[in-house]
Parts: sequence; structure tokens; C-alpha cells
Amino acid sequence: MHRQTQSSLLKFLYLLLVAALLVPLAACNSKAESVSFMVFGDPAEYAAYQTLVDAFQAEHPEIAIELIHIPSQSDYRKRMAADLAAGTPADVLLINYRRYADFAAQGALEPLGEYLAQSELIAEGDFYPQAITPFIWNGELMCIPQNLSSLVVYYNRSLFDQADIPYPANDWTWQDFLSTAQALTLDTDGDGATDQFGLGMEPSLIRLAPFLWQGGAELVDNAEFPTRLMLETPEALRAVQFFVDLSATYHVVPNLEEEAAEESESRFINGTLAMFFNSRRGVPTYREITAFEWDVAPLPQDAERASVLHADGYCLPSASQHKDAAWVFIEFANSPQGQTIIAGTGRTVPSLVAVAESPAFLDPSLPPANSQVFLNELPYIRTLPVVPNWADIEEMAGEELARAFYGQTTVEDAILSAIRRTAIYFGANE
Repeated sequence: MHRQTQSSLLKFLYLLLVAALLVPLAACNSKAESVSFMVFGDPAEYAAYQTLVDAFQAEHPEIAIELIHIPSQSDYRKRMAADLAAGTPADVLLINYRRYADFAAQGALEPLGEYLAQSELIAEGDFYPQAITPFIWNGELMCIPQNLSSLVVYYNRSLFDQADIPYPANDWTWQDFLSTAQALTLDTDGDGATDQFGLGMEPSLIRLAPFLWQGGAELVDNAEFPTRLMLETPEALRAVQFFVDLSATYHVVPNLEEEAAEESESRFINGTLAMFFNSRRGVPTYREITAFEWDVAPLPQDAERASVLHADGYCLPSASQHKDAAWVFIEFANSPQGQTIIAGTGRTVPSLVAVAESPAFLDPSLPPANSQVFLNELPYIRTLPVVPNWADIEEMAGEELARAFYGQTTVEDAILSAIRRTAIYFGANE
């Protein structure tokens, strides 16, 4: 019994010693401030942000980043809006420049101008002005832009080669674009059904806008303080008709049923769609393609040359209880080190001039080989309005545009309906 008692006592003392040693370590770890960071995107995009978080944690063990991933963009926007309304948002949010005005108007976002002014890692002059300007609301910088992608045409080089069709030129026209899409829309097995489409493109305002501008039209009456859509002008009618005819007349894009059966992006990835419109965000996913080679080209041109901005910013909710720690992460993410990490994953066109013009972004050994296209388009890039309710305006107008695109109504009727249905949302901004 004595030996057993002695053995038990020794075990107890050993466990007590281990516990004593672990207490200081646990106390040290408990000092790490937790910051939540919410993102959206497919698995490849999520992996890109995880790489960024891992690099930050290595340099800042005193701040623990909780990465919250919402795959669907629409689900992300709903979750974000609900969380902000409830006062329980993540500490750092990625918000598109077309979406943040609602939250800024409600006072739900913390202005970041003073934070940036005091930073020793980054300064406003380090960023492309095309990236910074859309995130200025009522004279205040609301979010730090992580990217400034233009809309481009992703194309399957292998399908072009098989059809002996030249790759898109830097100065190709609407007619060149249409002819190329027609030549690459094929019934490959002769059963009367299209097996390969020349083009994939969603019928939305952000896809239509460049065609309007290229054709000499405007989307709204005043870019800064819009009061209505301007889709009924002769120039706008011509641009909308060309856009709609790609589907309704020429059938170079999947129809409504075909798109529902398999989305255009999936068709592009699977090698049965020759050209696809997207921003830079698709690159991490497309880099997983092994069955064919692909690259990017600028949008076709008409009377003018124009593209449309796609940009997300790191935003700090006013309700965050960890503002200083959240800023440390935002600052790191948008420093040359942080943007180089994300650029290496293919996810972004960096908003920092030095990173965008470096091999981290322009490396031709990684697809797309022609990443320079994104930078070449910067002088021609335009923004959609930054006003509250713009998301509702886009949704309403997009529904009407889709009806014409898929042959359910005329262009004229779709335009009039879009103007009428969106009037209430413009009025709410006055």
C-alpha cells in the first residue's frame, strides 16, 4: 500500500507540475485578440485568403484571425447586411464598391482615412486613383481597395486553334467579336443541338455598361448624382440591341434553359465554351484547368474604348469591438507584402501600383500570360454609380434586361420597364 500511495502521490505531483507549466502558456495565448474576417468565393478563392491569413498570423501572433467563408456572393451579401443591421458583423468585411454606399449612409462603416494617414506601411498615393476614388464617400475614405480589375474576355486558346481563328486583337471591334462568337458556336455531333458556345455572359447592368459607353451612350443621367437610367436614347438603344442580339438573335450564348442546365462559367472550365466575360476573380479557379490553354483579351470596341471597374475593399464596421486590431490586419493585407501574397494566387489585380507592375502580378509563366491587359485597360475603366440602393437598381434593371436577352420581350419594352421600375430607388436617394 505504501508503494502504491507513493506512486499515486508522484503521479499527482507530476500532473500538478505539468498544469503549472501550461497555465502561463494558456495565459499567453489568451492574450491574442480575435479578429473575424468574412469573405466569399469558390474554394480556390478561399484558399487565397487563407494564404494571406497564415502569413499575417506568422507576423502577428498577438492577433488571431477567424476566417469566415460564405461561398455564394448573394448569400454573402444577405449575411453581411443582416449582421450589420443587427450590430454583429465580422470585424473585417470585403465589400464591392457598388455595394458599400448603403452601409456608409447608415453609419455602419468606420471611415479609414485617418488610419491610412497614420500608417507607416501604406499611403494613399501608393494606390491607383481608379481604385481609391470609388471608396470615397462624402469626402471620407470608407474602405481600402484590394483590387481594381477591369472586365475582360477569357478565351479558350485551344478552341481558337482548332477552328483556325486568330486570337482576339487588342483593337477588335463589335463585329469582330460577333463573328468570332458565331464561328465558335458549333453543333459538333450533328444532332441539331449546340454543343459548343462561342460566348458566355450574364445579362446584367455591369456587363451591359461597357457596351453602352463604347457606343457613346450613358447608363445614368449623372454619374455622381444619378436620378434615372438613360437607356432610351438612340445610342443606348443601339448598344442594348447589340448586347441582347448576342442571345436572342445570334444564339452564341446559352439560352435560359441551357444556362440553367449548366452555367456558362462551368462550360468554360469544361472546355465547351470559347469566350467568357469575367473580372480577375476567376483566375484561381481557371488555373486549375489542365485540359486546355486559356488567356485574356480586352473587351471589343465600338465608337469608343471602355471597360467597367470591379473592385472590392477591406471595410471596418463601426460595430467592431476590435477596430485597432482589425486595422492592423487591413493594413497588412494591403501592404506590398500582403498584396503580393494575394497577387501570387491569381485572385486580384493589385490596387498598389508597385505590386501590379511587378512580376508578382505580371509573371507570364502563370496563366493568364497576358495579364498586362488588365493594366492596359486602366485608362479606359469607368465606374458604376456609388449611391445607396444601387444594388436594388441593378437587380430590377437586370431582371428586365434578362427578359429581352432570353427572348421574352422586346428591347424597347425591357428598357421602359427598367426605367419605370427603378424610378422609386433613384427617388429614395434624393
